[in-house]
Amino acid sequence: MESKTLIYNGQTLHYQIAGSGEAVVLLHGFMESSNIWIPFGYELARNFLCIAPDLPGHGKSDMLAEVHSMEINADTVKAILDEHQVKSCVLVGHSMGGYVSLAFAEKYPEMMKGLVLFHSTALADTEEGKRNRERAIEIVRQNKQGFIAQFIPSLFAEFNVERFKDQIDYLVQETLQMKAEAIIAAQAGMKERKSYIDLLTRANYPILIIAGKHDSRIPVDKVLAQAVLPPHSEVLLLAQAGHMGYIEAFKETLGAVRYFAERAFYWQ
Repeated sequence: MESKTLIYNGQTLHYQIAGSGEAVVLLHGFMESSNIWIPFGYELARNFLCIAPDLPGHGKSDMLAEVHSMEINADTVKAILDEHQVKSCVLVGHSMGGYVSLAFAEKYPEMMKGLVLFHSTALADTEEGKRNRERAIEIVRQNKQGFIAQFIPSLFAEFNVERFKDQIDYLVQETLQMKAEAIIAAQAGMKERKSYIDLLTRANYPILIIAGKHDSRIPVDKVLAQAVLPPHSEVLLLAQAGHMGYIEAFKETLGAVRYFAERAFYWQ
């Protein structure tokens, strides 16, 4: 994928792009970057224009604010799509990227051809979830390295941690480059995000929900409960994955996203 930059509100946004045709936009999760999508992008670019942004404060993109709300993130995605005259797209959002996708879908519904919630949820944080984010913010302030070293492996199903040790080590090393302020800005933005349950119920485009049976972050029962809400939804349940299906079940998730996107652009 080709690396590109865009100046947005005086700051640099970085993204990767490959292919041509209808647009599939790949949004990474918390403390990730567009690099996680390179294997997906390489394959999907055979059939689509693939765009993978670094969300603000992640990867090579600058911070934009002390709190990166999902709406701020969504607006940066829109700016990148405008740069390439993209008028419609399928959005694929992993975890926090799913929250950003939902914010984008609410702000720019006319651009939506399909939505993939990849280990994500339309629910807002519970009060307990908000307290957990506050605790995480304090830990990051005191010991960013320790937080990252514990957080990344916990995203995988326990029985996959050893199997994907090299990928985990890579993610840890990449995440260590992220500023503590940017980690805090993302956590704060997720803490204040709204519920998008109503959006699911009225979406006039297809939605694919990918869930891991062993996801420690997004309980599978809550994800499946949301899957019945949209007028048209599909579910891929990964029996051998946690929160990182794009690694833990690469072939299955790539195939599902490709097949979904091929149909979404002609669905009505």
